[in-house]
Amino acid sequence: MLKVGLTGGIGAGKSEVSRLLVQYGAVLIDADRLAREAVAPGTPGLAAVVREFGTGVLHEDGSLDRPALGAIVFGDSDRLAALNAIVHPLVRDRTAELERAAGPGSVVVNDVPLLTENGLAPLYDVVVVVDATPATQLGRLVRLRGMTEADARARMAAQATREERLAIAGLVIDNDGPLADLEPQVRKVWDELTRRAGAAPAGSAE
Repeated sequence: MLKVGLTGGIGAGKSEVSRLLVQYGAVLIDADRLAREAVAPGTPGLAAVVREFGTGVLHEDGSLDRPALGAIVFGDSDRLAALNAIVHPLVRDRTAELERAAGPGSVVVNDVPLLTENGLAPLYDVVVVVDATPATQLGRLVRLRGMTEADARARMAAQATREERLAIAGLVIDNDGPLADLEPQVRKVWDELTRRAGAAPAGSAE
């Protein structure tokens, strides 16, 4: 099994790259989705969040009120650390389960938005970075996601810099151009990933 970390700045096009890799045969583990599942209604994760932050972070139906929780942890490193101490182990354990289920010879792509920021590169056999210039990211966020320019710039500023992401990249997918230029690059990266998965000694990534 080859464990791949996939990351990229907001607006770089990581979701489209993920979709293509799955189409080619990758096993995708979406860290954001696992984090949401970890605190779904009725889970031990949600119960732990309520014990830590109080019932004010719940909607009337018992589901997590993400904006309310975000207002508590945003800008407060101690409260954010407390939240991460609950969610991250649950995501890590679930990730390990999904990796085991993928089986030997698989290319397991971990879609991790904050891979760079959280220093997670050493967890993977190779890190793939979807790269675009800040100007391209900004244009996509405003044009495609309907953000104001100020909101888009703030979201970008809260993430790692382009240089920080590229510094940890084992493979880079340049998505600064039109969508038609993306697929051939992703296919080339996929071919390299499958080559590495085939060359890895049995059990090397277990």
